[in-house]
Amino acid sequence: MSEQKIPQGYKQTEIGVIPEDWQCKTLGEIGDVVRGGSPRPAGDPKYFNGNFIPWLTVASLTNIPSSKIYVTETLTKLTELGSLQSRVLKKGTLIISNSGATLGVAKVLDIKCCANDGVAAIINQRIGSKEFFVHYINTQTKKLQDQIATGNGQPNLNTDLIKGIFTPYPPLEEQTAIATALSDVDTLVSELEKLITKKQAIKTATMQQLLTGKIRLPQFALHADGSKKGFKQSELGEIPEDWEIVYLGDIALFFKGVGLPKSELVEDGLFPCVHYGQLFTKYNEQIGNVESTTNSSGSFFSQENDVLMPTSDVTPNGLATASCLMQSDVVLGGDILVIRFNANKVNGVFFSYLINILRNNVMQLVTGTTVYHLYGSDMAKFIFYKPSLSEQTAITTILSDMDSEIQALEKRLNKTRQIKQGMMQELLTGKTRLVQPEARGV
Repeated sequence: MSEQKIPQGYKQTEIGVIPEDWQCKTLGEIGDVVRGGSPRPAGDPKYFNGNFIPWLTVASLTNIPSSKIYVTETLTKLTELGSLQSRVLKKGTLIISNSGATLGVAKVLDIKCCANDGVAAIINQRIGSKEFFVHYINTQTKKLQDQIATGNGQPNLNTDLIKGIFTPYPPLEEQTAIATALSDVDTLVSELEKLITKKQAIKTATMQQLLTGKIRLPQFALHADGSKKGFKQSELGEIPEDWEIVYLGDIALFFKGVGLPKSELVEDGLFPCVHYGQLFTKYNEQIGNVESTTNSSGSFFSQENDVLMPTSDVTPNGLATASCLMQSDVVLGGDILVIRFNANKVNGVFFSYLINILRNNVMQLVTGTTVYHLYGSDMAKFIFYKPSLSEQTAITTILSDMDSEIQALEKRLNKTRQIKQGMMQELLTGKTRLVQPEARGV
């Protein structure tokens, strides 16, 4: 096999091809790699749940999004006595999770804290930009997890393994430029994440108000004489006086999808299709664009406004979800409950949103122990409040617009994350240079 051709100005190293003016160093050369310490016994009130110093654990790291490289807070604190039984780390220390779900994830401390033995740290750092190292180490997280995953028990990165991790080492000016560029993208990702969270909270609050009738849209709030509409008592509590209580079985028919294993999902198939698992992973309350296709024939086909619910899951909560399909002639797979409303009775999207508000009522209809089930005969007993069709549609329009805004932000977020991945591939390998090397004499 012919050797890979190395471009001019580059060299082969332990981490692959990098620019000639870069070095390759181990984390052990950068500083002293140490492990945190945990007071024993665990949970002793003499040490834990104090108010003296932040207590950094793997659980604390799990709560920090990947777009943030700084640790600014922890879930709990230690007592002063607890701090004497742990390891105190200075603000600005580079830390690496050495166990658990976040194994191999690196951050920089923006606080002084104690760390438990699930966290390693590089103290007495002698060289380099800690932010640069964090960005590089985090590109190696999956590789480290795969390496450590062999064997039994809790995967663990010991200090010797961490000391031996290689990292590129550009000139310091370039390290800083690379870290700054990647941190700028991280800031954008973080702001988008916060905005999405805010929009989702607004949507949840709006659903709670509109779907219960606590707030009425102006065109439905008044009687013909201009007086404000009131409320009445019902089996579901207080509801608007012009809403009615109905049993789902009185206004809908129930069907079940057929077959459709994952192996029958194909590219450019003859029929659009919805697989049972996609109700959990791909679709929310409204399915406007069906993403999969199949060549499977003789299956069960949808009608516009059908509401789809999963019929089995390992948790009862997973069954209290609904999606309205906005097109006909879509193949519906097995383990999908299909709710088909009588003409002009219910807006399917409205009903899907309503399931979110009344999910506890749905869970009361679920059967099973190890695997939970929800059948049409169960949902026929589901009782809910129903505004006029025009009010259902008006509420649905508002919530759908909110969903569209959130989805647009999520697409932008995913695109920004992809851009960052591309930047890391280019900048952390030296394929693209932010700081050009000095011209060499002839």
